[in-house]
Amino acid sequence: MRTKDAVGQYGEDLAARYLAEAGFAILERNWRCELGEIDIVARDGNALVVCEVKTRRGLNYGSPLESITYRKLATLRQLLGRWLREHDLRPPEVRIDIIAVLCPRGVQPTVDHVKGVA
Repeated sequence: MRTKDAVGQYGEDLAARYLAEAGFAILERNWRCELGEIDIVARDGNALVVCEVKTRRGLNYGSPLESITYRKLATLRQLLGRWLREHDLRPPEVRIDIIAVLCPRGVQPTVDHVKGVA
């Protein structure tokens, strides 16, 4: 496994654990279709939440949150719609959250959760 892939997987694992500890129910991870991938699908109370996880080892290329573009948000909205149709669900609330994981060498990783970005 490439280092970049391993760091990304580590960040997704941390994010899933963070969400579970915060009371979210993890419904699915790494769901894919031809439009792309949803990192985490979870339930937060009555809300269905699609979580995009961005992991970085440092800030040389900006924070993980800065890597989320308008185009990525538009894709996540499409993926959310597709996931709902394929699972035949109509939850009372849906949202897209971003989880930024920063894990520099030798330092405890940090998790930043931004709710309702789109």
